[in-house]
Amino acid sequence: MQIFQQLNRLKILRRATSRQRGISGVVFLVLFVFFGLLAIGAHYKIVRWPFPCGFKQKYDLPCPSCGMTTSVVAFAQGRIFESFYIQPAAAFLCSVLVVTAILSFLILVFGVYFVFLERFFNEVKVKHIILAVLIIIAAGWAVTLARALAAKSQS
Repeated sequence: MQIFQQLNRLKILRRATSRQRGISGVVFLVLFVFFGLLAIGAHYKIVRWPFPCGFKQKYDLPCPSCGMTTSVVAFAQGRIFESFYIQPAAAFLCSVLVVTAILSFLILVFGVYFVFLERFFNEVKVKHIILAVLIIIAAGWAVTLARALAAKSQS
């Protein structure tokens, strides 16, 4: 209790409301099930994309989401560095989801709410989040394209 009071004085934490705890419980459960199903599916070789990529067939270049499924599966299996190598954007987004799951777990179990989350949700709009995700995907695509073009020039 003393640590909570010290952190509360620093304006880092405050007690979570029952609504905040409920929302964080749903978020944690969804992310836990998402990564759990991916890990199980990858273990039993269920998670595979059966169709060839039309963009890659037409232009002979990787598409913006090329390697994302493989990267997410590698991340779910605990091969974090390999995931970043396969598709940096997918691995970064998975890292953000893991941090979100950890914060949700802390809110749910310990009933503490981080003040910076409130500031974040008050100041950041949905369109900014969508724009950031699009920029991250474009950057990941740039890395994938650079690798594909370098491989083409070597052969």
